[in-house]
Amino acid sequence: MPSREELKTAVCRAIDARRDEIIALGETIFRQPELGFKEHRTAELIARTFRDLGLSCETGLAITGVKAGLAGRSAGPTVCIMGELDSILVRDHFQADPVTGAAHACGHNAQLAMMVGAGMGLLGAGAMGHLDGRVVLFAVPAEEYVEVEYRLGLRREGKLGLLGGKQELVRLGALDDVDMAMMIHTTSTPEDRKFALSASSNGFLAKQARFLGREAHAGGAPHKGVNALNAANLALTAIQHQRETFRDEDSVRVHPIITRGGDLVNVIPHDVRVELYVRAKTAEAMADASARVDRALKAGALAIGATVEITTVPGYLPLANDANLAELFTANAAALVGAAEIVRVGHRAGSTDMGDITQIMPALHPYTGGAVGTGHGRDYHVADPEQGYINGAKAMAMTVVDLLHDGAGEARRVLNAARPPMTKQQYLDYMDRAFAETTFSG
Repeated sequence: MPSREELKTAVCRAIDARRDEIIALGETIFRQPELGFKEHRTAELIARTFRDLGLSCETGLAITGVKAGLAGRSAGPTVCIMGELDSILVRDHFQADPVTGAAHACGHNAQLAMMVGAGMGLLGAGAMGHLDGRVVLFAVPAEEYVEVEYRLGLRREGKLGLLGGKQELVRLGALDDVDMAMMIHTTSTPEDRKFALSASSNGFLAKQARFLGREAHAGGAPHKGVNALNAANLALTAIQHQRETFRDEDSVRVHPIITRGGDLVNVIPHDVRVELYVRAKTAEAMADASARVDRALKAGALAIGATVEITTVPGYLPLANDANLAELFTANAAALVGAAEIVRVGHRAGSTDMGDITQIMPALHPYTGGAVGTGHGRDYHVADPEQGYINGAKAMAMTVVDLLHDGAGEARRVLNAARPPMTKQQYLDYMDRAFAETTFSG
């Protein structure tokens, strides 16, 4: 039986042998961006790629998810490698879809290439015949929490239960056979070097506020109206004045946009809509900040005599990377690029539905360099394919070898040490409670 290091070397060679295919896959996906729960072309491409590798796969999971399994020589823990199918909406991006405005300005195309590349390495090296356990390659939908109205519509139609892709896969039981998970996100931040590992990141709740007033002639009889835009503006000002009450250690972020500000300039706005996220480091801090925001929204309505309808939907829970998985991954990443190119970045204020996965199982979500431009900006793309596509695939495949080699001892160590905050049922109960609708009339 080959040693652990011999298997890792063979896996990396197998990835190198298919380097051009892996990069081409990432670039093809980059040129055909699709928004969440609409990633049909991308899902079909991934399914076709799996089949070309000799893998059977499940499709249509949480609408567009694609899942394939690689069996080891004997039963054991299951390690899931994920890649996200969706893109973000950046109409000015140089590779944006001219119709939808979708663009891969967050690097999910690279995630899919790395996930497939890791599978190519394990298969090409014949590694699974020497490992105890199973690997799942999972292309998951809808990480970007966008088009909330559209997703709520799917929920009303019974096509969706939760609004994030990994959340919905948990609800549907598509991850019930998975014991631990990992994926890599690209980064264009120079300080992140070639690989970066955070300890944690924020979760969030999403809110929509609809301010309802009374229309009237804006010039001739404004006194006969109730200006919903004024109510919204006062509410946003009240939120600003709450900021000094948020504790620094909770890493609270509140960021609203007005999605409808009125119909005509000479008509008093009577239907104004605000969408916002409330982010924080813990579920408790999220709930506290959410209550303060609701109070501010109601205050705006009260001051003007308007009505506000507040809809709160669960966003993502905070991410907490598993320390033992991080230790294994870091050693493999350092073997590829040198220890000086690996950094620890502490807590991050952004959010990901990988946080939800870390609530119920050990999971890891590191970052790889190789991208340039502004994240979620018009110029973001992978400029260094060796780092953005290939090294990430190698690092994950090498970590799988560590986990499942020699009776899957490392995987069992990870599982024995892990203390996920929630069971699956507790998680689903929390998500159910997070949906809330409130109407307040001033």
